[in-house]
Amino acid sequence: MIKRMMMTVASLAMAMTAAVAQNPVVQTWFTSDPAPMVSGDKMYMYVGHDEDNADFFWMYEWRVYSTSDMVNWTDHGSPLDLSSFEWADDRAWASQTIERDGKFYWYICAHSKISKGMAIGVAVADSPTGPFRDAIGKPLYEDGKWDHIDPTVFIDDDGQAWLFWGNPVIRYAKLNRDMVSFDGEVKIVNQTIDGFGAPNMEERDKNTKYKDCYVEGPWIMKRNVYPTDKKGRKAKKPVGIYYLLYAAGGIPEHIAYSTAPSPEGPWTYRGDIMPLEDTKSFTNHCGVADFKGHSYFFYHTGKLPGGGGFGRSAAVEEFTYQPDGMFPIIHHTDAGVSPIGTQNPYQRVEAETMAWSQGVKSESSDATGVYVSDINDGDYVMLREVDFGDRSPKTFTASAASALQGGRIEVRLDSVAGQQIALLNIPRTGGWEQWREQKTDITTSVTGKHDLYLVFTGNKGAKLFNLDWWKFEDR
Repeated sequence: MIKRMMMTVASLAMAMTAAVAQNPVVQTWFTSDPAPMVSGDKMYMYVGHDEDNADFFWMYEWRVYSTSDMVNWTDHGSPLDLSSFEWADDRAWASQTIERDGKFYWYICAHSKISKGMAIGVAVADSPTGPFRDAIGKPLYEDGKWDHIDPTVFIDDDGQAWLFWGNPVIRYAKLNRDMVSFDGEVKIVNQTIDGFGAPNMEERDKNTKYKDCYVEGPWIMKRNVYPTDKKGRKAKKPVGIYYLLYAAGGIPEHIAYSTAPSPEGPWTYRGDIMPLEDTKSFTNHCGVADFKGHSYFFYHTGKLPGGGGFGRSAAVEEFTYQPDGMFPIIHHTDAGVSPIGTQNPYQRVEAETMAWSQGVKSESSDATGVYVSDINDGDYVMLREVDFGDRSPKTFTASAASALQGGRIEVRLDSVAGQQIALLNIPRTGGWEQWREQKTDITTSVTGKHDLYLVFTGNKGAKLFNLDWWKFEDR
């Protein structure tokens, strides 16, 4: 009942903005500290999960999403949580995943039962979506302090991997080729006014107003840039620039960055990337990735209904580097990014693949995997750039389950109230995971690209059904 009242208040605004909004990119759960990673032809996003109605950073699992077109995201559930690490007991905070030698290494931070402080851990899998397991059965690094948070990792052109982390101290170390042990000692970055806008915290004068300061959430990366001379001629050889992006300035946070000629510095403060704006969240945490010829900046806001500083949601903006390799100023938007691909409706589409949704959640089980749940009357799921081609489909099929009276799926084009091309009745199936395929005819011709809306209707106030997958057929 409470959920339905909240959704009634938010539904009109959400429906009005859905046609243009792409941020936050996930609406089913709160998703914080997004860390992008490209593997194959997909962009993966690894996030934390802020619990609903939290009054602190109550976080117990990490989640994974993927996309091939930057607008339709598939929910892969939670392949890693605190129970994956026997030594961890709380605070599944910011993380990052990287691929090496056919394996995927997920660096996390969590509270340690051993040291009673925060610790850095690492999990490994053969797939970007898992299953993941604790790679070493113990923390990669801990010493009882609380500030071992927000690990970030990259692999240099020479094959050397580096790990950075920390708040307010920036620690870093070389990783061995195995990615689960250090090559040498853990070092500390010396923060200076020239390097980060302010000196190390213990050296700061409380009466001095510094131009900026590092806080947390580092993102380490490198780009090879071809500099130009005064006549605009591009150099024949690239120059490697190392970037450290981070949450800066205290509370509330903005995103700033520094650059260096090597991972060990010396660092030069470069200024803001995402200035302080009303994102509805007093923290921010960024990640950057290039994908299919486009550059993307990931961050989080508190802009979902019920969100805020402890209910954050991942968002993304496209940007272009400046000619000298520096970042432009990037502002947060509701519109987000444009699609760079299409969705094929003539193959099985997982119900948890969506560009926008209202009201629904996702769940998972060992038998089924991830599926859409908590479906009530008036809820919907929308996908962008669904390409029907030059032939009209004949039927629409979906796999659904209901322990009650079921409901209906109105298949509509381009808006919640757009042209209805099919109506699928979902009966009682005998249980919430008793899946049954249902098929219906398409009632009008449809070709070309459309935004596709699956609008759910049925008894008001009751859970209607769960949805696993759907597809169209043209024969």
